[in-house]
Amino acid sequence: MKRFVILWWALAVAGGVCGQSTKSAPAEKEKKPVEKKALETVGPEAPPPGMVWIPEGTFLMGSNDKEHEMPVHRVTVKGFWMDATEVTNAQFAAFVKATGHVTTAEKVPKLEDFAPEERALIPPEMLKPGANHFKKTAEPVELTNPLQWWEYKFHANWRQPDGEGSSIAGKDNYPVVCVSFFDAEAYCKWAEKRLPTEAEWERAARGGMEQQKYVWGKEFRPNGKWMCNIWQGTFPVKDAAEDGFHGPAPVKAFPANAYGLYDMSGNVWEWTQDWYSESYYAKSPVENPVNTTPDPNNPQGKPCRTIRGGSWLCNDCYCESYRPAGRQETTPDTSSNHAGFRCVKDGAR
Repeated sequence: MKRFVILWWALAVAGGVCGQSTKSAPAEKEKKPVEKKALETVGPEAPPPGMVWIPEGTFLMGSNDKEHEMPVHRVTVKGFWMDATEVTNAQFAAFVKATGHVTTAEKVPKLEDFAPEERALIPPEMLKPGANHFKKTAEPVELTNPLQWWEYKFHANWRQPDGEGSSIAGKDNYPVVCVSFFDAEAYCKWAEKRLPTEAEWERAARGGMEQQKYVWGKEFRPNGKWMCNIWQGTFPVKDAAEDGFHGPAPVKAFPANAYGLYDMSGNVWEWTQDWYSESYYAKSPVENPVNTTPDPNNPQGKPCRTIRGGSWLCNDCYCESYRPAGRQETTPDTSSNHAGFRCVKDGAR
């Protein structure tokens, strides 16, 4: 495992100065206006508890805002059910109680799990259970080295996401964090669901709107209202918490999108089943795409899965990944205190 050798927040996907994109391109000619018709939100059968129906449809995936989100391309996905919220601490606790599952962050890393060239770099005292953990800096820093605000926190896990002595007591309805891709997959299998594909996730996040910048529309703060849980203030020094929250927020703390999905923007990152590739969009099939092949040329130098939605750490000065097109990569064994997941389920055929 490479949980603390390479932190997943890659430098290559960092944004530019506040309010600006890293790269832009002309909008696709076939871009359409926002849909005006009523959304089809009634599924083919009775809804599974806590899930909403995402109808079959075609949409323009990606954006021209950042290079790793290009090109905008047309995609069609079948209808499916999706969890209305991120999986919560209470739901994950029920899974652990029923199965005895031990998460990646609770296991002692083994030296042989690392690449031979990395083993000499790892002191024996670092081989302890834990997760990647955000830490504020004392003063403003150049946003070029994420190791300035990330640390490997011993004994941080889903039960104590801020390390030994912390707790999720009283936070049953908060999203579970410090879970790896493998933990998310295990939960999905137990719940008889699965992780969404990137295309399914973006289709759902857009809520029937075509190429709008945010999951709620084109305006960042309609009527001056914060629409999601992200970072306000000087990153990574001080979070002004103008949206009401330092760190994760309870699920449903912000308005749902047009499909009835909460926190598709900000709060915590969400695992998808796709392998991450910056070149996949250029060759993606139109029908129900999912990248099943690890990219040997991934910017992190190792195969990564795609995560979506951004988190409470996202801001317009750095990653701006709270947009529906936002995407980043992380190794499957990585656990961090601002990443979780939600599940999907196929509809009746």
